[in-house]
Amino acid sequence: MSSLAAQPPRVPWGDFPDVLIHANESAVKQHPAYKAAKSGHGDAAMALVADTMNLGQNAALQALMGARKPILVSAHAYEQEGVNAIPEIFADELSKTLGWPVDPSVLQVNVVAHTGADGFSRLARQAEFAGTVQAGCDYVMVDDFVGMGGTLANLRGHIETQGGRVLAAVCLTGKPHSAKLSPTQSRLQELRAKHGRQLEEWWIERFAHGFDALTESEARYLARTASFDLIRDRIAQSQQA
Repeated sequence: MSSLAAQPPRVPWGDFPDVLIHANESAVKQHPAYKAAKSGHGDAAMALVADTMNLGQNAALQALMGARKPILVSAHAYEQEGVNAIPEIFADELSKTLGWPVDPSVLQVNVVAHTGADGFSRLARQAEFAGTVQAGCDYVMVDDFVGMGGTLANLRGHIETQGGRVLAAVCLTGKPHSAKLSPTQSRLQELRAKHGRQLEEWWIERFAHGFDALTESEARYLARTASFDLIRDRIAQSQQA
């Protein structure tokens, strides 16, 4: 199998809206239920979501969607301790609040161990998704955390390459600068100026997408890396690990 065929699909971002983040990292990660929720305990996840879900962000999401009633789909992530329960519970609570349907059939099918990983490890070990998508339907992605945004990028790629339309993303927490998923033109210009065509051609061969399907955080990370050789070597090391 070629490296192209093995890669999770992605699509260019266009004018995708910023992620709606509900709470700051400390409020979520220092919550007494966080560790249990992250390792798969549903009751702990419900307690965490109840204490940190932001009604103002729910209103902002509803305003963004207008009269549409998109399908909520969560990024079920495998962690070393178990299946992260937070995204699914968060999606269920959003469904109750907003009156939108939830589709639990789209699942992450590999273990990427992103929690605590560095940027190269996140770029090298990308989430893969499977599950039936309703072609022609609108979707909103739900996750517990947005860092570099790669998991959301790959979830969106899975949905859109099967005919769905992803309109927005919402996360319980994340880094404020990571809310922007669509890379700016100035960032893409910076990245191409830094590494030339060599990196993008290698990236397309290795990951089956160009720079316009990177997230803003991924593009920034690559632009701040010293050389193409360093990027190539660190990604290869992370994939082997």
